[in-house]
Amino acid sequence: MSVNDGYNGIKIQISEWVHDHYWENNDNCATTMISCLAKLFGIEIHEQVFAASLGMHGAGGYRGQCGLVEGGLLFIGIYGIKKKMTREKIVIICRNYAKAFEANFSSISCYDLRPEGFKADDPPHPCEGMTTETVWFSYQWLLNLL
Repeated sequence: MSVNDGYNGIKIQISEWVHDHYWENNDNCATTMISCLAKLFGIEIHEQVFAASLGMHGAGGYRGQCGLVEGGLLFIGIYGIKKKMTREKIVIICRNYAKAFEANFSSISCYDLRPEGFKADDPPHPCEGMTTETVWFSYQWLLNLL
């Protein structure tokens, strides 16, 4: 088994988790990002964090900052504290994560990133594929950093 086989297995697992979060639980993108990263890094997330992320999908549908970015930032804070990082270091990592996300996906705005924009007759969970890609990106980025 090659290293790529292991990576492909992780990416397939991420895709399955994302699908279940969207279609089984009707979770939003921020909740899905936090949950997937927590599983990948073996971190338990308190239910209050998931409650706090309920409106973090483009600022409650306002089309603001992407919930995938917000979920990643929340996870970095939780993970950083668990790893005994200073608050200042966590803030710097969050800034660098946002920059890296924007460099890789061209924006951190839900309005810009949402596939095919926004329409009254949008199908549910149009960001499923993108979510898998951003969880994978975030996982790799954090592995290289931490």
